[in-house]
Amino acid sequence: MRTLLESCFVAFGMYSKIPVPRITWNEKNMRLCVCFFPLIGIPAGLLMWGWQILADMIHAGALLRAAVFCVLPVLVTGGIHIDGLLDTADALFSYRSQEDKLKILSDSRSGAFAILAGICYFVLYFGAAGEITSGDFPGLISIFVLSRAFSGLGLVLLRKAKGSGLLKTFSDAAASREVTAAMIFWLLSAGGLLIVFSPVKGAAVCMVSLLVFIWYRHMAYTQFGGITGDLAGCFLQVCELLSLLVFALL
Repeated sequence: MRTLLESCFVAFGMYSKIPVPRITWNEKNMRLCVCFFPLIGIPAGLLMWGWQILADMIHAGALLRAAVFCVLPVLVTGGIHIDGLLDTADALFSYRSQEDKLKILSDSRSGAFAILAGICYFVLYFGAAGEITSGDFPGLISIFVLSRAFSGLGLVLLRKAKGSGLLKTFSDAAASREVTAAMIFWLLSAGGLLIVFSPVKGAAVCMVSLLVFIWYRHMAYTQFGGITGDLAGCFLQVCELLSLLVFALL
């Protein structure tokens, strides 16, 4: 039980800014920490739901609602996945060799394509967030769990582009069978809740998430030779954005 709790703290300490006890990483607590990665999506979704309720109470306008919706997930994660999106944009649109693209992913500087990608992402996210209604919750919370479950599944099942890096460290330490089973559980749970609360939107989100995962694998393999931490962050952000757009459009 203590090891499971430590594994949960490792996941939250690495992939969120939610305060948790500081845990020393070791072989035992690293084995199952990825199993708890999808749980980080729940606080993000709950904060958005809480803001929706508060916004209704104070009669906040649509623009303010959407602006706060854009900020809350970033506050929960500390922007770690946004960083992956921006680095991937720089590398992907450089149209250079696979080796150069991997070097660009590791470059801490932001190029023009990263800035453009960030602007386009938040403009679309802002527009989608402005269409969210109280009726979209709590099914909407499942989006943040679903995207992380797919990301965790990719971590253990997909080929890695590099022999080092944080994603490789987590992948090597992870208990593949247990993590795979946990991710399937989260996928079925989040997808099921989405469909229960909103059958049409839920089914569409599940389909879109699967298609984004297939694109993620294809893009990573053909452009980079495998997945990296930055590419995983890019996948998660694209998956959440398109899922929110489904809610907005349907």
